[in-house]
Amino acid sequence: MIAKANIHIKNKRAEFEYFILERYTAGIQLVGTEIKSIRASKASLVDSYCTFINNELWAKNMHIAAYQFGSYSNHEARRDRKLLLNRRELNKLQRATQQTGNTIIPIELFIDENGRAKLIIALCKGKKSYDKRETLKEKEDRRQIDREWKARL
Repeated sequence: MIAKANIHIKNKRAEFEYFILERYTAGIQLVGTEIKSIRASKASLVDSYCTFINNELWAKNMHIAAYQFGSYSNHEARRDRKLLLNRRELNKLQRATQQTGNTIIPIELFIDENGRAKLIIALCKGKKSYDKRETLKEKEDRRQIDREWKARL
């Protein structure tokens, strides 16, 4: 039986930088020691994005550190990784990214109950600077309400 891993690596800047329109869960095609590095939480989604190459979806600039105990079979840290989705989802995403302003961003990397690495990707639209200020204001308002609520208890 495979032990359940509680690995959740998030792209914290994504919700600040983009409006999230839709979310999808995709498998990742990994090689060599990449899964061991992910299980050790040695991965980062900062500055990563997804793009279509030959009708296939690829994650670009996603960093998975070289495995500490790996030898000659260690992997490249920032190589392109193929994402696994069904054809209907790929076609829908490809049509959506052809519209101006839409992009696909990795949101979260996790290990599922079967021990496989999965990536939550989102179809996003970029925020303007005034939208970002509004998001910060809403976040601060929620914090203030939470503080007042806790003070009453």
